[in-house]
Amino acid sequence: MIRFLILSGYFELMMYLQVSGKLNQFINVHYRYLAILSMIVALFLALVQLYFWVNQTPDEHEDEHHHGLEKKSQRIIAYFLLALPIIVGLFFPTVSLDTTIVEAKGFNFPLSEESVGDPEMNTQYLKPDTSLYYNKDDYDEQMTTSLAKYADKQTVAVTDENYLELMELIYTYPSEFIGKKISYDGFVYHAAQDDRNEIFLFRFGIIHCVADSGVFGLRVELPEQTVTENDQWLHIEGTIQSQYYQPFKRDLPMVVVDQEQTIEAPANQYVYRSF
Repeated sequence: MIRFLILSGYFELMMYLQVSGKLNQFINVHYRYLAILSMIVALFLALVQLYFWVNQTPDEHEDEHHHGLEKKSQRIIAYFLLALPIIVGLFFPTVSLDTTIVEAKGFNFPLSEESVGDPEMNTQYLKPDTSLYYNKDDYDEQMTTSLAKYADKQTVAVTDENYLELMELIYTYPSEFIGKKISYDGFVYHAAQDDRNEIFLFRFGIIHCVADSGVFGLRVELPEQTVTENDQWLHIEGTIQSQYYQPFKRDLPMVVVDQEQTIEAPANQYVYRSF
């Protein structure tokens, strides 16, 4: 019976995340079908366990409690660990990310292995990095194919669907985008050392799941006398340039803004990588 309850709990958890819209805070929404599949499998296994339990004799019920784990404490720990994801998913609140996360964790531009001395370092800030999931030739081929979609365009419109793709391209091939017009939405983050009109305009993004999520975006130079606050959402239009950024000791792509407008935060503040 306990197995039935745990499996049905997994089904109910996945159903809850789907209906409440909170699933998009844990995985890339393009993988929603996997969550639906797991929900169906959990329901099927729960019904199988219920069928076996209903058709067992009293003696078989007694034997079930001792199957595999002899000690009561072992059974309690095992069932608790199995039920833990359900408890966390249903009763612990989910929190949307904001600039307090950026301030707490900081952010860095991915540096070369030689500069950090750590070949395993893959920082997911500013630039989305999907090279982790491909061999070099496949990654280069994918990036070249993606770049071709924007090569002849003088104006680049960044949307929720292409946000992470374009950010990766801009940081990987900055010379291909310098001089192009760009428009996109994001929330304001003021780095302590920057001038008042120099900000980062970010979105929180998920590549595959929350484990590889990060904060991605560009440096932005707003018109003089423009006043903005952290977490304020802006729509900007401007020209992509390159400027040396002293804290990172390297050139970074940036947007020199022609027009900016305060907007409402979108219902879903996350963006996701399409493959």
